[in-house]
Amino acid sequence: MIAPCEVAVKTVSPALRALLAQTLLQKHELKEIEVAQVLGVSQSAVSKYNKKVRGTTIPLDGLPEIHAITDQMATLLLANPIQQLEVMKLFCQACALIRSKGLMCELCQQNQAPKIVGCDFCGLP
Repeated sequence: MIAPCEVAVKTVSPALRALLAQTLLQKHELKEIEVAQVLGVSQSAVSKYNKKVRGTTIPLDGLPEIHAITDQMATLLLANPIQQLEVMKLFCQACALIRSKGLMCELCQQNQAPKIVGCDFCGLP
């Protein structure tokens, strides 16, 4: 059995970091090395997020609610880097929203043996 949060760590987290990196690069016009420092990842990781080589398992482009959350996260990180607790809360809020929309269900079910019939763990009816 693999918990949904374990699947989220491998799929949702990279997708959110990728979107956050793209927000910092495009809207805030930071350089890759600056984004890497803000996010605590390597410049190579930021480059892969920017080129959509990493963090693409769950597509987030068509979700304005998630974009709004990552915009808030970017603003907080740039305004006051010590507000990490608030950024983490937003990160969890975005993850919960992604899960509630069922965007992770197929990936989660692929990791279950045996398959869970009628799973509503993430809040889907």
